[in-house]
Amino acid sequence: MSVPTRPTGPTFLTELRAAALHWLLAADPTAKAAGVRALAAAWRDGALTLDAEAVMPAPGGIPGRPDKPALVPPLEVKQRAMHTVEGRATLIHALAHIEFNAINLALDAVWRFAGMPADYYADWLRVADEEALHFSLLADHLAALGWAYGDFPAHNSLWDMAEKTSGDVLERMALVPRTLEARGLDASPPVRAKLAQAGDHAAAAILDIILRDEIGHVAIGNRWYGWLCGARGLDPIVTYAAVAARHKAPQLRGNLNLEARRLAGFTEEEIAAMRGDAP
Repeated sequence: MSVPTRPTGPTFLTELRAAALHWLLAADPTAKAAGVRALAAAWRDGALTLDAEAVMPAPGGIPGRPDKPALVPPLEVKQRAMHTVEGRATLIHALAHIEFNAINLALDAVWRFAGMPADYYADWLRVADEEALHFSLLADHLAALGWAYGDFPAHNSLWDMAEKTSGDVLERMALVPRTLEARGLDASPPVRAKLAQAGDHAAAAILDIILRDEIGHVAIGNRWYGWLCGARGLDPIVTYAAVAARHKAPQLRGNLNLEARRLAGFTEEEIAAMRGDAP
C-alpha cells in the first residue's frame, strides 16, 4: 500500500486507516477538522473499508500542523487574567491547541497500530470526530473574541508522549487517554468556573460539551488498555506503574474529578493507586 507523505489526492481515501493517515498529515487545522468529520460520516455510512492487518511505514511530516502557533516549553506559555478579553482568548487558544493535538492523537491511534479488533478503529475514529468538533467550537469562539488559532504560543507535551509510546499500543493507551487526557477530566471543572465567573458563558458551555465527550474518550482508553492487559496476561495496575515510570509520565496533581473518572471506567483500586493510598 502506498502511503502519502503529504495530504494530496482525494478528499478522503476509501480505506479507514489510510484515510486517517491522510488527515493526520494535513497541516491546515480547519481542513483537518472538516476532513475528519467527513471521514467519520463516511465510515458511519458504510463507505469505507478497513484493513486492520496492514503495517504501514511511518512517513515524514507526522503530525501535520500549521507554522503557527509557535511551540515553546510549557513553562513559557503565559497565563493572563480572566477579567480581560485577551486573557480569556489566551485560555481558549490553549484549549483549542489541546483539541487540535487530540485530533492528531486519535488519528495516529487509528493508522499506526495494526492487528487490533475492528471496534478499536471505530472507537478512535469516533474520538477524532468529536475532537474535531471541539476544536471547531473553540476556534469559532476564539474568532468571536477577535483572535485566531496560532496567535499565541503553545506547548507540545501531548504529542511528545505520543512519540514516546509510538512503538506499543498498550503504552499509548496507558499514557495518552488514561493519563494525559484523564487529567483534563480533573482540570475542566475549575477552568469552566473561571470562564463562567468572567462572564464568558459561551465558553463555559463549550467546556460542558468537551467534558461530556472526554469522559467517553478516557473510557475508550480504559477499554482498550484493559483488553490489551487481558490479552497479554498482565496486571493492569502493576503494568501501568511500570509504563508510567519508564516514560516519566507526569504525576497527578490537584483534586481528582472522581465522579468523571469513575464514569470513564477507572476502578476503585485504580483510583486508590492514583491517590497514593493503595495497599
